[in-house]
Amino acid sequence: MANAKSKSSTKVTARGTAAKGRSRKGPAEPAAAADNPPAAPATGRARETKQALVLGLLQRKQGASLAELVAATSWLPHTTRAALTRLRQCGHDLQKEKRSTGETAYRIEPARGPRARKAA
Repeated sequence: MANAKSKSSTKVTARGTAAKGRSRKGPAEPAAAADNPPAAPATGRARETKQALVLGLLQRKQGASLAELVAATSWLPHTTRAALTRLRQCGHDLQKEKRSTGETAYRIEPARGPRARKAA
C-alpha cells in the first residue's frame, strides 16, 4: 500500500472533483461599513445631487455651456446632453443662445408644471 492516499487531505466538492486542502470559502470580507454611503450632514439639509447642481447652473442669468456643465458634474458630454433632454421632457423651458465666444449657452426658466412621461 505504498500508493495509498490519506483521505483527510482530499475533499470532494459538490461537482465531484477533488480539492486538496482547499476550502471553497474565499478570504474573509471586510466590514460592510465601507459600502454604506456617508450620512447626510447634521445641518438637516439633504445632500445636493448633480441634477440640482445642473439646475442651479442653468438658472443663472448667463446660463451654462456644455463645457461648464461637464466640468461641474464630471459627466461625459453625451451624458450631459441626455440630462438636458430629460429636463426638457420634464417640462423645463430650455433655451439655447450663442455667446460671444461662439459656444452655446443653455438656460432654463422655472418648470411650467408636471408633465407625464411617455411609456416605453
